Amino acid sequence: MSLALEPSKMTFIRDLQSLQSFNQRSVVTIGSFDGVHLGHQAILNQVKAVAAELGLPSVVMTFEPQPQEFFSGERAPARLMRLREKVDALFEFGVDQVLCLQFNRELRNLTAAEFVRSVLVDGLGTRHLIVGDDFRFGCDRSGDFKMLSEMGETYDFAVQDTETLEVDGQRVSSTLVRQILEQGNFERASQLLGKPFTITGRVVYGQQLGRELGFPTANVQLNRYSAPLSGVYAVLVNIDGAVYQGAANVGLRPTVGDLLKPILEVHLLDFEADLYGRRIEVEFVTKIRDEEKFTSLDKLIESIQRDVKQIRAWFAGDSENII
Repeated sequence: MSLALEPSKMTFIRDLQSLQSFNQRSVVTIGSFDGVHLGHQAILNQVKAVAAELGLPSVVMTFEPQPQEFFSGERAPARLMRLREKVDALFEFGVDQVLCLQFNRELRNLTAAEFVRSVLVDGLGTRHLIVGDDFRFGCDRSGDFKMLSEMGETYDFAVQDTETLEVDGQRVSSTLVRQILEQGNFERASQLLGKPFTITGRVVYGQQLGRELGFPTANVQLNRYSAPLSGVYAVLVNIDGAVYQGAANVGLRPTVGDLLKPILEVHLLDFEADLYGRRIEVEFVTKIRDEEKFTSLDKLIESIQRDVKQIRAWFAGDSENII
């Protein structure tokens, strides 16, 4: 993804210490923003509108790891985006600054009042804050919309609640997008996200198993306990602006049994160039099958051959050869 904003308007702040040089008032919103879907975009439009009216920078505050991941670990919901993808998407949408705080014990132990003073007031110089009216924070869980409004009167910042966005009677949320992706409904997911669902990452060296099986793959580490997708898919792969058709597997490779975390493996159709170290963007267009554990590598090869044949037929619009 390219970042089209002027560098002077685009700042990524990674910790509280870096806020010492912030030295300005700002319009702020807080959240995980996983997926940057239409609901998030409605909030970002609110933030940008107020920022433009006040002549101040727009700031999105998010966390790494996400709070649910800190508290739940492997049981946390699968991410729709890695941090870099999220930051890229926020900047592409026109946000001026992104503050990503490390969610650790130190941050977790701040009281709501300490968080407001140290982060919102002393750090960001918040002039206007936009959060959901059900927003809760602080180790004592005393931080809510009412408390923020009261502290805003003391520290000279306004508090506004976020707009709820519905599409076809459903509230747009990261949870809903995950459910839609699990169903393999990429058209609906694209509608909720405002763009096709993609995974972007750098191609890394693997065990060369795909090449040994006759189907070389570009491997992208997802660096997460679970992924929002699992199985075999027909995909479109963007490499430096050129788009190629491909077959992708997301999962743990149960036949080989060598992974603890899911990986994205992409076999590009009719493509042989070296991709190691390059960033690719993979768009998922249709699901072919669930991931399976086969009794032998020969059975796995037979299945991959069927998958590739079916994916070629799907792209060619040949319904007779689509299982």
